[in-house]
Amino acid sequence: MKKIGYVLSAAAALTLGHAAAAVDSAAVDWGIGYAGNVGLGTREVRDVAVSVIQTLLGILGILALIIVLIGGFKWMTAGGNEENVASAKKTIIAGIIGLIIIFFAYAIVAFIFNVVGGSLTGTE
Repeated sequence: MKKIGYVLSAAAALTLGHAAAAVDSAAVDWGIGYAGNVGLGTREVRDVAVSVIQTLLGILGILALIIVLIGGFKWMTAGGNEENVASAKKTIIAGIIGLIIIFFAYAIVAFIFNVVGGSLTGTE
């Protein structure tokens, strides 16, 4: 008998909770209109993701080019020292490998966005 009482009280508690949530949702102010007032954009999430990815890959590309330039500078100022030349070659190779990885990362992102129907320009 106690089990039935527990089951009935649990069922009543669960159903009464849904009755309170069944209020007219049109009358509730969800605060959606405030997004434009506080300076939030109206762009789609996909467009924001494209912008972020392009910016990050651009910054990484610039860093990889700077690494290659540093390697070239080290090579030019090595003065014939084989250890410095070897270090400069390693730096240049690391920069080139970084550029290749960044290129493939961009290609993978472009492929994924083309498959899901987006574009990398940020617009349709």
